[in-house]
Amino acid sequence: MANGGPVEHGFPHLETVREAVTALYRRLSYDTIRTFATSVAPADVAFSDVDDLHLGAQRVAREMVRHYRLPDARLVVCFREMTHAANIELTAGPEYFVELNDRFRTHRRDIGAALAHEVMHVYLHRLDLSFPGTRDNEILTDTAATYLGAGWLLLDAFREDGASSQKLGYLTPEEFGYVLAKRSLLFGEDPAVWFTSPQAYEAYGKGMALARRDEQQPPLTAAGWAGRRRYARDRRHAQDPHATAPVPATADVPYTFTPDSHGPLRVSFPCPTCHQRIRVPVRGRVRARCGLCRTVLECDT
Repeated sequence: MANGGPVEHGFPHLETVREAVTALYRRLSYDTIRTFATSVAPADVAFSDVDDLHLGAQRVAREMVRHYRLPDARLVVCFREMTHAANIELTAGPEYFVELNDRFRTHRRDIGAALAHEVMHVYLHRLDLSFPGTRDNEILTDTAATYLGAGWLLLDAFREDGASSQKLGYLTPEEFGYVLAKRSLLFGEDPAVWFTSPQAYEAYGKGMALARRDEQQPPLTAAGWAGRRRYARDRRHAQDPHATAPVPATADVPYTFTPDSHGPLRVSFPCPTCHQRIRVPVRGRVRARCGLCRTVLECDT
């Protein structure tokens, strides 16, 4: 939790975020992810200053358990002084103990955001889905909570002005915006109508711009003129028998060409929805379907 200190911006964890989205599809399947088409509603996690602190926290925790479809999980929420926003003890269950930072005693509207992250730890623990290392595992947790409909609360908890700042979670505000944008493009749901933080709007807009660029990379037909020209140049290089080495995939050039001894040259590129790599023959107009997320892609290879 950034509380009054500097808030990291940009997309420093983007590669891990994309790997987390792919891991979700591989572990949950397309059909299960579609069951999370509706996000947590603001009214279901609203927390008034006149509400009883502990009863209100338990109510919000139950809502997160319901949203993540963990009906046999019971959360016991308490408050104490600590550095992080929250902590959860992962056991065999069905009872889990969650500690929230004492700050939330007076910042109750952000309790839902903290619990969205902590209850997702339980969900991933039961799925036996994790990344090696604390940092990457926390990024996975933030990404999963956001992609499955509760992470808009984490972005909305981001507030920053000249005198103070607050941010929850391990992703930057723009990375939260990126995952929210991916979800919005998938389900047609606009989370911006729920934001109360002005800074959340800006971060979501930057995330959406990057998410849309994912859908405009060659060999997709939605690619712009500059991308198509670069792709044609790289394709000529790959088809040249005297060329030295193939063009490696980078953040700016996500596709790679690979020879096929049994057929035409092939190009591989990340699916703009789930980021699993797709490999298709280089032969002009091709319609490809991602086997993981079932997205149909129009390509000009």
